[in-house]
Amino acid sequence: MPIIELISRLAIAFITLLVLTRLMGRKEIAQLTFFNFVSAISIGTIGASLAIDSSFSVTNGIIALLTWSAFTIFIGFLDLKSPLFRNTVEGQPVILIQKGEIMDKALQKVRLDLDALNTLLRKKNVFEISDVDYAIFETDGTLSVMKKETKQPLTKGNMNITQATDMTFPTSASVISDGKIQEKNLKKLNIDNEWVEQQLRLSGINSISDVFYAEVQKDGTLYIDTNNDSSL
Repeated sequence: MPIIELISRLAIAFITLLVLTRLMGRKEIAQLTFFNFVSAISIGTIGASLAIDSSFSVTNGIIALLTWSAFTIFIGFLDLKSPLFRNTVEGQPVILIQKGEIMDKALQKVRLDLDALNTLLRKKNVFEISDVDYAIFETDGTLSVMKKETKQPLTKGNMNITQATDMTFPTSASVISDGKIQEKNLKKLNIDNEWVEQQLRLSGINSISDVFYAEVQKDGTLYIDTNNDSSL
């Protein structure tokens, strides 16, 4: 392949990939889920073929990149609009440690051994499993950790304040997402739709469809985010 053609192909591949990744959004880089991983590898392979494979025409390469990117953007749109589709494609977070107890079956489900779990905990500055209240394995492969109350650092918010010994809920959980009730979480929290609707009415909200996201806090209060966002 002539040097001029190679440089031209590299430039076209670079510019095309840069534009397309901007269109696909930051999630493609920031949150590498199963789908994002497959999409990134495929787009990178097509881009590499466009850059150095002389048997692969530039036109076909650009068409392939545009088509795959359009498919990725469409899947991303479905991911935003449909919780069922999102759970099917990306899966759900898995609780690996609950109230200080390791969930053996959950570890097997995500194909994680104890050594790998301890490694992820150390990256969160946790060196003893006994210090952990909850550990959740996220869909992007990261671990979210909530330490026990006695192991959490002191903050300005709890200085000179007696720590409550009993919480209404062990951890916060979403009850409304994308305007839809999360029935599974309601059962886990032992609350019903009527309670959620009552809390919404107290906040001046008459319809669940007006709520983008709602989360029950550990103290039993309901955090609500409506669809009417004010621009900054």
